[in-house]
Amino acid sequence: MTVHIRAAIADDAQAAGEIVHQFQQGTNWMPNLYTLDEVTKLCRTMIDRGWVTVAEVQGQMVGFLARDRSEVCSLYLADDARGQGFGRALLEEAKEVSPELVLRTFEANEAARRFYHRQGFIEIGRGDGTNNDEGLPDIFLQWAQGNWHEQ
Repeated sequence: MTVHIRAAIADDAQAAGEIVHQFQQGTNWMPNLYTLDEVTKLCRTMIDRGWVTVAEVQGQMVGFLARDRSEVCSLYLADDARGQGFGRALLEEAKEVSPELVLRTFEANEAARRFYHRQGFIEIGRGDGTNNDEGLPDIFLQWAQGNWHEQ
């Protein structure tokens, strides 16, 4: 399948919110802190700020990445879109415009940790959960152009 990467528009907020909410509801270690409406409003705010890039296939959103300068704030894929290269495509686009990226992921999210490692991110710190809404231990990761041979 061919993926199309583009800047998000206001109309993308609902689909992005549904992807995040689906992850929240379907992940047993993730607390259900936010309603679909709350998540959609957050996505709308990120889109309004110009942070969001969308991956779509045949006109349907399959995932998105939100980035504030060098910080990757969110990277989510629809359940049925994982493992098909869409997350890598979103990160590659972000790497093209930023010589360094930083992000955090939850310690419990082993799939994301493996994914980011394969994309050349290295661990630079850990948190105990006191600085995130979910209260979950997290890991801080960094990617810098030319610092690591990507697989």
